[in-house]
Amino acid sequence: MVRVRLDLSYDGTRFAGWASQPSLRTVQGTLEAALGTVLRCVEPRLTVAGRTDAGVHARGQVAHLDLESETWFAVRGRQTAPPGVALTRRLAGVLPPDVVVHRADRAPAGFDARFSALRRRYAYRLADDPRAVDPLRRDHVLRHRLPLDEAAMDRAAQPLVGQHDFAAFCRPRPGATTIRTLEGLEVRRPRAGADAGLVVLGVTADAFCHSMVRSLVGALLAVGEGRRSEGWPAELLTNGRRGVLVAPAAGLTLEGVEYPPDSGLASRATTTRARRTEEARAPRTGASQEMT
Repeated sequence: MVRVRLDLSYDGTRFAGWASQPSLRTVQGTLEAALGTVLRCVEPRLTVAGRTDAGVHARGQVAHLDLESETWFAVRGRQTAPPGVALTRRLAGVLPPDVVVHRADRAPAGFDARFSALRRRYAYRLADDPRAVDPLRRDHVLRHRLPLDEAAMDRAAQPLVGQHDFAAFCRPRPGATTIRTLEGLEVRRPRAGADAGLVVLGVTADAFCHSMVRSLVGALLAVGEGRRSEGWPAELLTNGRRGVLVAPAAGLTLEGVEYPPDSGLASRATTTRARRTEEARAPRTGASQEMT
């Protein structure tokens, strides 16, 4: 068997999220169908670094699939290019324009797109000033009708950084832990570049639970508008009870996934699996227990 890593991007506007769902257009379903076509095999199953919700975009998504060696090398056909290059070219011919595979290659030993990842980086973009509204980016930048205090939002974000039970910011799923390590959460308004004038929230964590990023954005928006105090998001975190509106999907983009050096891929995957299993089995206390 050959494990293949795919690096891809997609516009999530017309997708019902990453994960395959019957009768719905999803990124996973679209990509697996394309892979089955170009590889001339039963549609392979993809494992992804981070499942995105309906309408969420990805600039730096990573996935893997396992193939028989014969299938991997046969994708070249009459091309002299390496199998990964040939696969990328063939996928470009069958995928819709809102999904692009930038690179396909044989993965290093021990690689797992999901469990080997060190961290995921997201960005949420808002335009609260008519001068910063670009109709060409309307599906990727949320237009916000009220001015935002990005400095207050950034101050409110800092107590949320670290390892916590984010039950207040997650939609609970049976058997799934809401304990996460939020490595970074910052709010800024760039003065130059493509995002000049926008309010951009950068979020980095080892992993995210369902709707966590958009819930964090929703809480910080209440602070930025002046409806809530800067200490309110931290109070929600401590209480463990959901009390925020989930921000719309359109402004959210998965910017990238980071992995350790090749020599550390296998050990990282083993450690992550063990930790997730331990966290899922651990009894919850206090307000978090109400979420199970």
